[in-house]
Amino acid sequence: MNNRIFRISLTAALAGFLFGFDTVVISGANLPIKELWNTSPLFHGTFIMSMALWGTVLGALLGGIPTKVLGRKRTLFWVGVFFLVSALGCAVAPEPYLFSFFRFIGGVGVGVSSVAAPIYISEITTSDNRGKLGGLYQFWLVFGILVAFISNWALKGFDGGNDWRWMLGIEAVPALLYTLMVLKIPNSPRWLISQKKDVDAALKVFKGIYSPEEAENQIREIKSNLEDSTSNDSLFQKKYSKVLWLGFFIAFFNQLSGINFVLYYAPEILEQAGLGGKESLFNSIAIGIVNLIFTIIGVRLLDKLGRRQLIIIGSIGYIFSLIMVGICFQQQLAPSFTILFICLFVASHAIGQGAVIWVFISEIFPNRVRAYGQSWGTSTHWVFAALITLITPIFLDDQEGYMKDSVWYIYYFFAAMMILQLLWAIFKMPETKGVSLEELGKKLSSGK
Repeated sequence: MNNRIFRISLTAALAGFLFGFDTVVISGANLPIKELWNTSPLFHGTFIMSMALWGTVLGALLGGIPTKVLGRKRTLFWVGVFFLVSALGCAVAPEPYLFSFFRFIGGVGVGVSSVAAPIYISEITTSDNRGKLGGLYQFWLVFGILVAFISNWALKGFDGGNDWRWMLGIEAVPALLYTLMVLKIPNSPRWLISQKKDVDAALKVFKGIYSPEEAENQIREIKSNLEDSTSNDSLFQKKYSKVLWLGFFIAFFNQLSGINFVLYYAPEILEQAGLGGKESLFNSIAIGIVNLIFTIIGVRLLDKLGRRQLIIIGSIGYIFSLIMVGICFQQQLAPSFTILFICLFVASHAIGQGAVIWVFISEIFPNRVRAYGQSWGTSTHWVFAALITLITPIFLDDQEGYMKDSVWYIYYFFAAMMILQLLWAIFKMPETKGVSLEELGKKLSSGK
C-alpha cells in the first residue's frame, strides 16, 4: 500500500470524524437544553435528540442520488458544508425549533457521508487493502466520538449556561478544514467509468495510486463487469434480493445492539448508575477511549480474520456485557461494575459491528447499483437509530412512574437481539475479505 492511496483514503474517511462528533456531541448538551427549554420527554426525544437522526435518515435515503449523479468527491464536499452550517446554527439557535432544524441539517450530512465516504474508499482500493482502508472511516468515526466526549467534559463550566453552545459550535472548525481538504482528492475511478464513461480519466487516477500493471488490471475488470450488466439496472429486482437482505440485516442488528442508546445518553445513563454530572461526563471519555482502542484492533483484523468472524466475536461480547449491565441496574450494583460492563459492551461493538458495517455494505453491491445499495443499507441503519433515540427518554425520564426503576429491561431486550445476530452471522452472512468488488457483485447477485 503506497502513501498516496493511504492519504486519499484518510482524507475521505475524515467524514467519519464529523459523523462521530456530530452524533455524540449532543450527549453533553442533552441535560442543559432540557433544563433551559423545559420540554416534555416526548418533545425532547422527538425534536432535540432525534431530529438529527431523522435528517440522517433522509440523507441516507437520498444520498445515493448525489453520490451517483454528482460523484463521490463532490458529494463529500457538500457533506462538509452541511456540517459547517449545522454547527454554527446550533451554537446560536435562540429556541428549540430552530435548534432542531440545524440539528436536522447536520443529520443530513451524517446520512449522506455514510453513503458517499465508504463507497469512495472501496472504489479506489483493491481487495487486499479494502478492509483496512475502508475501516479508516470507522476509526475516524469513533475518534470523533472520543473527541466529542473530551470536548464536552472540557467545556463543562466554561461559560455558565451557554456551555452547550460551545460544545456544539466548535465542530465548525474541523468541518471547514475537511471541506477544503476534499478538494484535493481525485474522483472515484469506478464512478468515472460507470457514470461518465471516461476510461482515460479513471486510468489516470489508478496510475496515480497503483503500478501501471495493477491500474490496467483494475480497468479491465471494471469494464468487463459493466458489460455484464445493463445501464438501467434497478436495485429492487430479484437478482439483488440476497444483497438487499444482507444490507438490511447488518444495519438492523447494528442498531438493535443498543449502541446509539448507550453513546447518545452516556452521561445520563452513568448518572442513573450513581455518578455526578461532571463525573459522568469524565467517565464518558473512558467509553470513548475503549471504543477507539478496540476499533483500531477491529480494523487491523478486517483483512485477516474477515468480516464474518469479527461479527461472531462481537456478538458473543454483546450478549454477555448487555446481560451484565441489565443485572447491574436491576440489582443496583456499584457504579464501577456498570461502567466496566458498558465498556465491555462498547469494546464488543467496536471490534465487531463497528469495524465491519460500513466496509461490508460498501462492498456487497455491484458497481451499477452500489450508490443506491449503500443508501438502502445506511437508511435501514438510521431509521432504527432514530426510532431507538425517539423512545429512549421514556425509559430514562419516567415522569409518570409507569416504567419507574425498570430501565434494565431494555438491556435484556438488546441482548436477545444479539443472540439473533449471532445466529445470522453463523448461518447466513458470507465472507467478503480478499474478493474484488466485481467478483463479489457476480457471486452475490447470482445467489451464490
